[in-house]
Amino acid sequence: MNRAGLRNKDKIKRIISVVISMIILGYTALMFIMPVLLTVSNSFMTKSEITANYGKVFSDSGTSAVSSYIADKVNLKIIPDKVSFGQYVTVLIKSPQYLLKFWNSVIYVVPIVLFQIAVSLGASYSFARYRGPFRNTLFFVYIALMLMPYQVTLVPNYLVADWMNILNTRWSIILPGIFSPFAVFILTKTMQRIPSSIVEAAKIDGANEWQIFGKVFVPMSRNAIYSVALLLFIDYWNMVEQPLIMLQNNEDMHPLSVFLSKINAGEIGLAFAVAAIYMVLPLLLFLYSEDRILEGIASSSAIKG
Repeated sequence: MNRAGLRNKDKIKRIISVVISMIILGYTALMFIMPVLLTVSNSFMTKSEITANYGKVFSDSGTSAVSSYIADKVNLKIIPDKVSFGQYVTVLIKSPQYLLKFWNSVIYVVPIVLFQIAVSLGASYSFARYRGPFRNTLFFVYIALMLMPYQVTLVPNYLVADWMNILNTRWSIILPGIFSPFAVFILTKTMQRIPSSIVEAAKIDGANEWQIFGKVFVPMSRNAIYSVALLLFIDYWNMVEQPLIMLQNNEDMHPLSVFLSKINAGEIGLAFAVAAIYMVLPLLLFLYSEDRILEGIASSSAIKG
């Protein structure tokens, strides 16, 4: 076979490889995007259309509901027959409990993220700057805690909250969330890669320890801070176990993530509208911070010490 034939054969192989890769990526992307598209489109359907598409499934119970779903009793539609804002009018105007739960989520997540970033910055700076006898051991403990499922620490957190007499209050959610080994791990690795020459230059200019921390380490870790803050926000925005355990006797303080799971079958249309509203804030934050998140992830390996 001549060279031209070999080149054509290699070109065909590359084209086939690209096509197969695009098909696999397309199906994978569709698997992730489809639930979001269905949620948004169904939120604009009329109540009668929602009932026609899903009512038969939710009228069943037990294992028959699963078999009914498999037996194509659900009509998955992307485009509504008639666009209606009735679900949103009910959620935003006629039923204030949904907005109340939404603001409960905000009240929990914002303080947790802010306090957690503040505490993690101090701990990360200590790990990155100081060499104590138990530094490596303590950092290993942080990593072990990071790998531990949250459910393992939920019972000790409950016992401590009970001892502090803060069960069924907002503090039972906020206080345990202030401390995060994940944030400390990411920020420590970022700060460890800040060149020591910059620190020495700051010392020569007369900067003290607080100034080095606030004017050198924090600004140079800015992108990592954005990344960690957004990941923490999404994590606590979707929390379910903590409120169910800590706020058993105070459902008025439940966040929207818990309230969504309690919407009954007769309000499935409202559930789509509430879920669509619930996705807006994390989505806007992600779109606004996308570049900084990518830079923050890259900075953990791009900065050399």
